[in-house]
Amino acid sequence: MSKAEWENNEEIKIFREYLRIPTVHPSIDYTACVDFLKRQAASIGLPVEVVYPVNEANPVVVMKWLGKQPELPSIILNSHTDVVPVFADKWTHKPFSADMDDEGRIYARGSQDMKCVGTQYLAAVRALKASGYQPKRTVYLSFVPDEEVGGVLGMREMVRQDYFKSLHVGFSFDEGITSADESYSIYYAERTLWHLHFKISGTAGHGSLLLPNTAGEKLHYVVNKMMEFRATQLKRLNEDSSIDIGDVTTVNLTQLRGGVQSNVVPPLLEVVFDIRFAVTVDIPAFEKQIRDWCEEAGGGIELYFEMKNPFVEPTKIDDSNPFWVAFKKTLDELGLKTRARVFPGATDSRFIRHIGIPALGFSPINNTPILLHDHDEFLRADTYLHGIEVYKKLIPAVANA
Repeated sequence: MSKAEWENNEEIKIFREYLRIPTVHPSIDYTACVDFLKRQAASIGLPVEVVYPVNEANPVVVMKWLGKQPELPSIILNSHTDVVPVFADKWTHKPFSADMDDEGRIYARGSQDMKCVGTQYLAAVRALKASGYQPKRTVYLSFVPDEEVGGVLGMREMVRQDYFKSLHVGFSFDEGITSADESYSIYYAERTLWHLHFKISGTAGHGSLLLPNTAGEKLHYVVNKMMEFRATQLKRLNEDSSIDIGDVTTVNLTQLRGGVQSNVVPPLLEVVFDIRFAVTVDIPAFEKQIRDWCEEAGGGIELYFEMKNPFVEPTKIDDSNPFWVAFKKTLDELGLKTRARVFPGATDSRFIRHIGIPALGFSPINNTPILLHDHDEFLRADTYLHGIEVYKKLIPAVANA
């Protein structure tokens, strides 16, 4: 297709309209977004509800496509409406203009993460419904806020409420990650996220002395132990080509604080680590190891968890899960090269899985530079339209499982 044909394509128009709504952190007004989604629901003929799990500033939009057997567990097609901040001076196109170049690249924040998936769901359902198709299971399309900053005001609270329980969800679709090569990734699990804060107390005094049990000595010991463990994970990653970043535990020092003056030994130093545990790690045993290191360092170290997500069981990717079987079979029949992986970051799927509902993350984007959260984020029009065709096969297959 030419640029003119892409620009005149109705689904591309809808996608670009969605991208132009600046649902960007830190202060988001979702009003225009909710209005847009209501119009889309009306155009397809789907009933729509707006619910507020926490407050009216953070709405969840839910559309319902009634199935032939609504008593069966339903399918949810989840996407988030918020996007991360931009540094506009680093972009060659305005980040909320949805400009398209001659090669069909559509530039906008959210083009990959993940407004594309939200409107691809809509496009696939629009086409299927227009053809007269009705799924066996009821299908819900959920558009949630707050995912980019932890989901606390969106999906995390929503799954705890009676409204979500009333949807009788049996399986969830959610986002994946863009692939730079020809393959497509299917994400069946996520690593467990900790933000761990060490408050290290020690002997204070004059900087000219060699005082015992200083906070600096203890910090040195703890940081060395954490970095030595980090090195083992990096070694695994470098030596085993069959694994990737989602299969190892990442440890990164992200913050250091303390001290009042250059010639004063401080009574307190603080260090923060971002830790993301591989699904194979015995997390309670690792926490005990950290506490043992703190004692070995000399004690006087308080651990404070700024975030301590619970371990969540991965979604089963075997014959015991009929949704997985239908999902994988469909992509195989489409001739798509796929790989089942552990998501390296965190998505709303962790909240879904935590209440026992299987979920798979998948974005039908390949042969595209990975620009999630980066400058000049873009998606090609042909890739977007191909993704709709994929969902037109994938949604019915899973809904009929």
